[in-house]
Amino acid sequence: MKNVFAAILLSIFLALPRSTQAQRFLMDMIDTTNQMGKGMLSIYERYNKVKLSGYIQPQFQIASAKGAEIYAGPNFSEFANNRFMLRRGRLRVDYAHMNHKGQPSSYFVFQFDGTERGVAIRDFWGRFYENKFKLFSLTTGMFARPFGYEVNLSSSRRESPERGRMSQILMKSERDLGAMLSMSSRTITNRLSYLKLDIGVFNGQGLAGTMDYDSHKDVIGRLSLKPTSLLSCQELILTAGISGYLGGITNRSPVLYQAQRINGGYQMQADSSQQNVQSTAPRRYFGADVQLKVNPKPFTTELRAEFIGGLQTATASTSQSPGSYPTVNGQLDPLYIRSFNGAYFCLIQNLGGEDNQLILKYDYYDPNTKSTGQQVTEDLGFTAADVRYDTFGFGYLHRANSTLKFIFYYDIIKNEKTSLEGFTTDLPDNVFTCRVQYNF
Repeated sequence: MKNVFAAILLSIFLALPRSTQAQRFLMDMIDTTNQMGKGMLSIYERYNKVKLSGYIQPQFQIASAKGAEIYAGPNFSEFANNRFMLRRGRLRVDYAHMNHKGQPSSYFVFQFDGTERGVAIRDFWGRFYENKFKLFSLTTGMFARPFGYEVNLSSSRRESPERGRMSQILMKSERDLGAMLSMSSRTITNRLSYLKLDIGVFNGQGLAGTMDYDSHKDVIGRLSLKPTSLLSCQELILTAGISGYLGGITNRSPVLYQAQRINGGYQMQADSSQQNVQSTAPRRYFGADVQLKVNPKPFTTELRAEFIGGLQTATASTSQSPGSYPTVNGQLDPLYIRSFNGAYFCLIQNLGGEDNQLILKYDYYDPNTKSTGQQVTEDLGFTAADVRYDTFGFGYLHRANSTLKFIFYYDIIKNEKTSLEGFTTDLPDNVFTCRVQYNF
């Protein structure tokens, strides 16, 4: 028993310099440089290795027009521009197993989401730890893809109500079925203690689909720098990461669309060939993110930035990653390959402490970098799926106590003006969100 508590107390010591916030990220409880802190002590002492947690997010929203199509939650119904809704209702169970030396041996998590729209799983995974080098671990099941910063930032801890448009389109529901090998030192003396590497193999469709629709697997990886003080200054803390996504969709149709340069401009052109059948239409993303915290309490400032670019395969009507193979009226829907990029920049300013925060955020998503403005026209083969969006968000967050917070947030959404019908002017799709979050 003495060895068990010694290991726990040592883990708390290792965890505190980096983070005292449990479950900040979707996979945070398996980052063993901080997982064995107060949360693990609570699990071991109070709950006999089991921890129960959860949160609910009731909210009220008003949009600029009835039927607004948004990414601040589900689209509004055709005849409504305001609504009460339960955005999320999560219940999570964590189970930790310790070996006779008090070291983490295995970890298991399941989480459900229940709202007025139904009940669905969110996380169902387990992890095995090796304890010889205290460096490697293996995760299997349904869990968050190891890509980028915003995708993995928990909805319960995120300052803005929702992830950006780009994150939602490329990584719908954030999770996927697969296996992931992680390298993260659990000893402070290791030279790699401030680095973390995750490499995983996944089905590709995630929670957006009920089964894998082809044999092609997606490889996702992320190398990240854990919170590190700059120039030995405890008031300047840097975290960063680079990510890669190498995946694709096995094409079932002889028709494949991609932008081609013709007469000095780009057009979406169909390539019709039997060689396209069973070929892999790419989903290749490359991303970089950085977070800088300036910590002169109580007016801490945090800056975040992330960029993602690459190739995305979807359909004529959307650039969203498909959850099942695309069909229309029982017929195969041709795949479209687009070059894209997007980014976000976020400022979080504490107002006399973390209980009151000002949030400013800008993000953009350009689903097709080969076309812009008036060049986006139906005659050249472009559709609404090729239209760029810029979102300006600002809001105020108030934490009444450790289990209750309020968010007031307004999104100003600008689509580029194109030659497409319905997109010659800016759409009325701004939205105001007033949310209350209860957690335990």
